[in-house]
Amino acid sequence: MPAASEMPRARTRDPRLDFFRGLGMIIIMIAHIPWSSWTEWLPSRFGFSDGADMFVFCSGMASAIAFGSIFTEAGWWLGLARIVHRAWQVYWAHIGSFFVVAAMMVAADSWFGGDHYVREELFLANFLAAPQQFLPRLMTLTYVPSYFDILPMYIVILCMVPVVMALARLHLALVPAFCAGLWLAANFGGLELTADVTDGRTWFFNPFAWQLVFFTGFALARGWLPAPPRDGPMMLAAIVVVLAAMPVSCHQGYGCFAGFGYFPVLGQIHDWLGPAIGKHNLGVLRYAHFMATAYIAFVLAGEGGRNLTGRLAGIIRRLGQQTLAVFLCSLAVAQAMGILMDAAGGQVHDLAGRSFLVTAFANLSGIALLVAGAFVVSWFKASPWRRARKVAANGAAPVASPPTF
Repeated sequence: MPAASEMPRARTRDPRLDFFRGLGMIIIMIAHIPWSSWTEWLPSRFGFSDGADMFVFCSGMASAIAFGSIFTEAGWWLGLARIVHRAWQVYWAHIGSFFVVAAMMVAADSWFGGDHYVREELFLANFLAAPQQFLPRLMTLTYVPSYFDILPMYIVILCMVPVVMALARLHLALVPAFCAGLWLAANFGGLELTADVTDGRTWFFNPFAWQLVFFTGFALARGWLPAPPRDGPMMLAAIVVVLAAMPVSCHQGYGCFAGFGYFPVLGQIHDWLGPAIGKHNLGVLRYAHFMATAYIAFVLAGEGGRNLTGRLAGIIRRLGQQTLAVFLCSLAVAQAMGILMDAAGGQVHDLAGRSFLVTAFANLSGIALLVAGAFVVSWFKASPWRRARKVAANGAAPVASPPTF
């Protein structure tokens, strides 16, 4: 949560932003691997917020850095055009990722026999029953399959950026009023989008609620909100919030670390908190928990991210520099690792038959594939062929360096 004065100059990357975006990608990938015991060690087992909150918050900051200056320097209409272009890119990424993962699931069902992966892992029973109806709905985002929830939410929130920038021109106070109003309408007014008209299922991530955490990050990066001071009392308060959430972060039978979810009274408190910690509409306690966690991370990272050094931190930052590509890769890799563990265990979703070594191999291999994907994408974005042509034009042999790990 850097202050405007701490933000780097244009086109200079903030190591804190890249690091936590990359960390969020790792968490999301592990969370998406089906029936993996490693999910018991994710942040969602220790508190109300998780990698999704980190992803959306950091996306808000990144969007402010990438698009905010376009609105102020090139004008609102060109800023709008840039947002439309980005939303268009994310839209096709969403469509492409659905068909890639669905094809993987079909291949897995053919391998194991039956239709378990397509119907029970991706919940595509309605889609398969009437593809002629669901294909147009898929293309118009009126049908959002389970497991493919984040990018549609991001598209809708991106489309709110021009509105927020226009309101900021009129008066900065209109921005928090707009964001708070949408969040209240989502939580108490029933403002949401339908993911499947056949069963009434709604979008898992309600964009009208989740825009609150997105535009919190956006406002901090734009300098509309000042960064909090680094002081002891505030740090202590944030730690208390995080620790207080741990015992009631899971409900009975959820499989929480240290058995927190197996004490009936704690499970009852968890259920009683209900919507306040819910993920669908970004419950108020969930938002508060994430902000407390973000403050702790802000302090521990040090000013300008000076504590985020070393080779491992550099690799995680590389993941954060290619968030969209890495996220798309994670959707396919997570399912591939689940299929791999099923193959090693001899049957579908046999959690008890998955050894420690098999589970560790699948999760670590998944992370390694994300890292490899990030380096490859970085290499392509660097356009090494242009450098090679320039070298050739100067009379030397062109050399295109591969990505280094």
